[in-house]
Parts: sequence; C-alpha cells; structure tokens
Amino acid sequence: MRYSYLIASTSSKAYCRPLVIITFVLILNGVFISAAQQLNGLNKLYIVHLGAKQHDTPELVTKSHYQILEPILGSKEAVHKSIVYSYRHGFSGFAAKLTASQAKNLSALPEVLCVLPSRVLELKTTRTFDYLGLSPSSPKGLLHDTRLGSEAIIGVIDSGIWPESKSFNDTGLGPIPTRWKGTCESGDKFDAKVHCNKKLIGAKFFVDGLNDMTNGEYDFNSEGEVRSPRDNSLGHGTHVAAIAAGSLVANADHYGLGGGLARGAAPHARIAVYKACWGHVGCITPDVLKAIDHSIRDGVDVISISIGTEAPASFDVDQNDIAYGSFQAVMKGIPVVCSAGNEGPNAQTVDNVAPWIITVAATSMDRSFPIPITLGNNLTILGEGLNTLPEVGFFNLVLSDEMMDSSIEEGQTKDKIVLAFTPNDNSIKKARSILIAGCAGMIFAQSVVDISVCNSVNVPCAVVDYEFGTDILYYIQTTDVPIAKISTSKTLIGRPIASRVARFSCRGPNSVSPAILKPDIAAPGVNILSAISGGYQIMSGTSMATPVVSGIVGLLRQIRPQWSPAAIRSALVTTAWRTDPFGEPIFSEGSTRKIADPFDYGGGLINPEKVADPGLVYDLGLDDYVHYLCSSDYDETSISKLVGKPQKCPLPTPSMLDFNMPSITIPSLTGEVTVTRTVTNVGPAGSVYRPVVEPPFGIEVEVNPKTLVFGTNTTKNTFSVRVKTNHKVNSDFYFGSLCWTDGVHNVTIPVSVRTKILRNYVS
Repeated sequence: MRYSYLIASTSSKAYCRPLVIITFVLILNGVFISAAQQLNGLNKLYIVHLGAKQHDTPELVTKSHYQILEPILGSKEAVHKSIVYSYRHGFSGFAAKLTASQAKNLSALPEVLCVLPSRVLELKTTRTFDYLGLSPSSPKGLLHDTRLGSEAIIGVIDSGIWPESKSFNDTGLGPIPTRWKGTCESGDKFDAKVHCNKKLIGAKFFVDGLNDMTNGEYDFNSEGEVRSPRDNSLGHGTHVAAIAAGSLVANADHYGLGGGLARGAAPHARIAVYKACWGHVGCITPDVLKAIDHSIRDGVDVISISIGTEAPASFDVDQNDIAYGSFQAVMKGIPVVCSAGNEGPNAQTVDNVAPWIITVAATSMDRSFPIPITLGNNLTILGEGLNTLPEVGFFNLVLSDEMMDSSIEEGQTKDKIVLAFTPNDNSIKKARSILIAGCAGMIFAQSVVDISVCNSVNVPCAVVDYEFGTDILYYIQTTDVPIAKISTSKTLIGRPIASRVARFSCRGPNSVSPAILKPDIAAPGVNILSAISGGYQIMSGTSMATPVVSGIVGLLRQIRPQWSPAAIRSALVTTAWRTDPFGEPIFSEGSTRKIADPFDYGGGLINPEKVADPGLVYDLGLDDYVHYLCSSDYDETSISKLVGKPQKCPLPTPSMLDFNMPSITIPSLTGEVTVTRTVTNVGPAGSVYRPVVEPPFGIEVEVNPKTLVFGTNTTKNTFSVRVKTNHKVNSDFYFGSLCWTDGVHNVTIPVSVRTKILRNYVS
C-alpha cells in the first residue's frame, strides 16, 4: 500500500529574503481550514527561522525568541499566547500565531532568516535484507562487526509506533547507550514505563501544529487517533520503524504470504520515535520541525524521514522546513535520510533534494506474489496480487466499461469476475466502483503491474499486464459463456524475478539545483513486509525504502563514527550495485520499460556489505555547503544566519559543478567545461588509484592526473575532469561513469551530461 496523503495548506505568504524566490505548489484541502483563517487580519501559525542557535543553553535561546517577538506584538503576555513551539536544541527558531502583517514585519528584522506559514506534508521484512546480502547469521560483515547495530540509535519522524509489536521487543539487548539524552513521553494508551524498553528508548509526540491548523477541532476519536506516541490509526510509523531497526521475529507473514524471519536493517539498534503525523491529515511542518529539533538534542545517530511534499520539489533550504532542519542536523554530524517521493515516474518529480539530505528511491526485489488465474479453456495465467482469500471456484467473466463510476451498474458485475483495462493512476477509483457493484472478483490489466490496487478490496483480485489482459479479453470475446477463477496468492523468491525501480518512485533530474544529482541511492520499497498493529503487513512506497537506508546508515555510524554525513552518503553511492545482486540489469518502470539510469536510482541499489570499505570518499564540510549556497545566489547575510557565524562568498562565485558530490551532473553543456573533485582516502595508506571512464554517448571525458597516490601524510587528492560535447544540437541527458580503482576498491560515481546549444530553449 502506498501512503500518499494530500497536502493541506493555508494560503499564507512566506516572508523570506534570499535572492532566489521559488514558488511551491500544494494541493489545497479545505476540510480542516476554517474560512476565518483565510483572512489576512486573523492569526495563523507561522514558522520563524533564525538559523543556527547563538546559545548553548536552551532557556537562553527561548528567551531570545521572546525578545525578538515582543516589539512586534507589544507585550510579554501577547508573546506567551502567540508562541506555540520554541526550537532551541538543534537550531534556533519558533512557531507562533501571527497576522500576515506581523509576519511581514517580523521578516524584516535583521536576525530573522525567513518566516513561513504552517504547511502539511505527506507520508510518502522478511526478504529485503537477504536480497541485499545483509545476514544476521553471517560470521563476518556489517551486522557481525556492529553486533547487529547494538550501539546505534535511529530516530524516526512519522506517525508513531505500536509498542506491543514483537519487532520492538528488547530480548538480548544490553544497556541503553550512555550518550542517549532523550525520554519517553506518556499519553493516551501509551505508558512510558510499560511501553518503552531497551529497544524503544525514546517516544514523543508533537500535536500543537495540528491543533492550530484545525482550530482545536480535530476529532481524535473519529480519526482513530490518540494524543500519544502510539501509532493508533495509520500503521505507517510502525512499519518504517521496524524496517529500520526491528528485532528478529521468526515466522512473520501477511496471512501466509512473504513468511520468514522478520528483521530490520539494524536488528539490535535502538529506536527513538517522534510522532508528528496524524490520522489522514498528514504531518504539519511546525510539528515536524520540533521533532527534528528534539532528535538532535536527544542524540540520535541518524534521522529517518519518510515524509515530503508533492512534486515538483521547489523550495530550497530557507523555504523548506525539512531541508532547513536537516541542514542543522547535518552540521552537527547527524545524517538525515528522506524519501524521494511517490509521484513518479515522470522526470523532475524527485523530492527532498537538498544536497545534505540522503534521498532514497524505491526498487522491487526478487520476491513476487503470483496468483493463478484459470480460464474456462484451461489456460492458466499468472497475475500478481495479495489474495489471501480461499479459492471459491469459477464465476462468469465479463469486461468492464470505461472508468466512470456511473458506467457500472449492479446487474453488469453482480457475482461476476470483472476484467478492467485501467491506467495505473485510475485503478483505485475503478476498483471501488466495481466493488460497490457486487463483483465476485477483479482482474486489472495495467501497463505497469501495480498490486496496490488490490490492497483494499475484500474479493479475489489480481493484476496482469496488457499482454496477458489481451489474452483474457480474446477469450471473453470468442467464448459464449466465459468463466474464470482466481486462486490464492503464492510467494515466489529467486532469480526469475527482475529487479526494477518502482513506477511510483520519483525521478530526477533535480528541478531545484539541476547540477545536484537526486535521488542519491535506491533500496527495496515494493511489497515490503513489516510490523503494524496486531501483526505484519505488506506495503509499498519510498517510505519503505527510506528506513532500509536509515538502518544501514545507523550501522555505518557505529563502525565508522568519525565519518561525516557526506562521507557516509559517498560510501553509499560509490559502492552501490548498478545491477541487481545477481548481476542482472535493473529496469525502470514507466510508460515504457528501460534500463535504469542515475535519475531513477542515483548511484544504484544499496550494497550494505561494501559501504564500510569504500576506499575513497567525496567529503563535504561547512565551507563546501556555504559555497553551494553562494552559487545558488543566496546572500551572505542569509547564509551567515543559517550557519550561525559570519560567512563571505568567494569571488568569483564558485561553480555548482564543482560541489564535491559523489556524482558529476552537467545540465547545460555548450562546448566543454572542466570540473574538479576531491577524494579522501579511508582505506590503506600507500594506495594508488587510476581512473576508468565510461563516457556518456557523444561526450569526451578526460581525467587528470592519471594516478592518485595516497600516503601517510597524503589523505586527500584533487582531480579535474574535462567534459566536452560532440553533439551539434540540444540533447537529452546521456549517462556514463567515472571509477577510481586500486585493484581492490572500485570507487564509482555517475556522470550525467546534457548538451544545450541554445541554453534558454526548452526542447
């Protein structure tokens, strides 16, 4: 099941002062926004970004917030009533109820970076880690070396947790790491003393943003929600937490499907849950930002966020609360892993594109759930789906009309199996209308097989591609009384199943900073079995792929604590598989199926057994991020506030092409250009590396120097890459790679180049 909750938003204006002004597209949902809130003269909730905190004492940070706001509101009492959250641990800022004019006046103050209206964001395993080669029983490897991640602390910002799940038992775990500073918070149906343990070591909930957005009228009972860290209605937070760090649970399955040993990427890692997503409303930005603030203070090793905006991604750091909070976390050495989004497969849909975030795409793996569909002529076709209902024999088989609800009358489909040819985007609507009409079963023919259409129906349901759908249609049209039966799903594991980037997974190129490759990495996110309330369930989405990476990052932080978040991202990218684990090509689902490229999966499919020993890393520090912001046309004042100390942009302005990412992306090449990168040796001293280039089609690539020599005192080397186009017309992107190898390590980065003879021409 893909979780894609629509964004609700006020129509309030953002008051920011960067040189780059970028619009943000939201889906408006007026259900929870009163008409009175839309009037500029009345109070709305705004987030005030102040950048890095200027005091180490939280109370002094909060005091500074009151001092900033008091001249705007006129009294301390008014400030006290206005402030909803004080962000004072990982960074400085606050959420406050303001009129539009007050927000505008506040944004003009020299200490204020940006003022943003409250928004709502979307919520975007028994086989997964076997598929990736991450085995808890291996006598060597990442899990062995980290004792299953026993010292790692993974922060999950989502919809809470179902603490009774076996995936969160603490059997065999040692004491909680002494560096942990967080707590568990009690609430409705959640007793911190009972439900927290040595596995679930932190649990908090943030509801003030929700209360403000709904004018205090949010109906917790009708939404099945509770005021506590408990994941009482969605199951999404429980599912992703167990993927990241679920304990070992034998014989887990979904009604007999996908059975086996359930476990997270880091089975003995500790979990800290921050609930900021509620019911079917979503995740309100002031609550999400407060969760990030607390997670930094509490001492998590990695922050996992399966949340985002709807495509297109269009805010940079100052106007995107996840990007802003993540920047502050990364500056304190905490990697942040986010979902790429579920609005694929179109280009330029990828979300969470800030270059300090690790952005995750979703792939399938070598497991499927075939369903035998038997026709009256004894032809059996294998569809896919999660049908756990018992087989009930043959029914008449009919072809559905067009997609509109009104076209389906009860007499047409009552007690019949219905074949429907449906575009993927319209399948769920079709399923509901057929179900209401009383069918006995459903067969959906789609251009790309997506079994999520069958997840919420209570009749046998299978999905086939158009080719098999046409075979079934031919049988219907050439038979007087066509009949069919849909059998129970099976579980199929192994090499016959091709790996592919999921259709829903958002694609690059990056629409905000086209020279920054996004997504960064891919991980399994299709049909993932993980914990929910009362058992285990199969879900799909980049939400599920994200905690796979978060858990592995937690393991990596334990074994390589000195590595920066950028070094960790580099290790993920440069060691990734560009084929599946069996050496077969990874395909990309879309309107047509093709071999996957970096805009589908970044560096490739995550390879957990290689990440701890990449050989070289492409690292980034504060100066690099400042240069990125300078090249993005941010002014020095805004940058200085963001990082908490005065900054100067170099002259000439740095080229974004030289930003030290583990990739080279050139979106507008005319003639030739030379880019530079710096690599740091994290392998043996005395290593010597040589380049191996696979140039993009029609592109010449020359690397200098021809060798990189590392010694005891030489841990860094800088090299240049001259890229020249031979194309005479505007082209699309072509892809290649650059690999530095010492004979043991193959440090590979993707190279993406688009020729633009006419720079401002949209072809």
